[in-house]
Amino acid sequence: MSTVWIIALIAVVVLVVAAAAVIVFRQRRGGGGHGLKRRFGPEYDRVVARHDGDTKAAERELSERVERHGSLEPRPLTPETREQYVAHWAGIQEEFVDSPQRAVAEADRLLARLAADRGFPDGSQYDEQVAALSVHHPEHVGGYREVHLAAHGEGSTEQMRAAMIEARELFEDLVTAKPADSGKHRPQHASHDRTRVGRTRAAPWFAGSGGRHHHHAKGSGA
Repeated sequence: MSTVWIIALIAVVVLVVAAAAVIVFRQRRGGGGHGLKRRFGPEYDRVVARHDGDTKAAERELSERVERHGSLEPRPLTPETREQYVAHWAGIQEEFVDSPQRAVAEADRLLARLAADRGFPDGSQYDEQVAALSVHHPEHVGGYREVHLAAHGEGSTEQMRAAMIEARELFEDLVTAKPADSGKHRPQHASHDRTRVGRTRAAPWFAGSGGRHHHHAKGSGA
């Protein structure tokens, strides 16, 4: 084989290796634009809008989130802690009827504590906590943001009610995923547990238009 052919072969090998390295690098950063959009869903669109349509800047931010928080392994909750959170959320929903502002403020604090208990950054680092949650719960992290804004006095009663409804989805994700007692006897009940949690916490104002209701027992249907 001539020297020219050897050089050409080496060049081809180098190009193939370089292309493979680029592919691996992009996968580690979230799979490129399409991969990031698939992974983040509505969060992708929100970040693009925040960057005034600059998809490169948005994807850079999302890729950095994946690098910082993608390897995070959420900690399980003990059954006792899980039930305490479920009961607390039920109480917050009932409190909303008489004091929406106080209820959303308490929901904001509860979500921050619950996320920290699951191994996400502490609630005192709100932005970082939300960034980590957006990597693992991109579909529902928006509810936490809305509740956080409402807790700081932004929004009408109806907006606060909508924020609580959306935040409930994130609460369900965090409180039901991988319970500490998810041993041999638990997996077959996973979907049942999530349904039961939703029913336990549901309050009348979730189903209606946000009007005032009184004397409803805890656990009435959504």
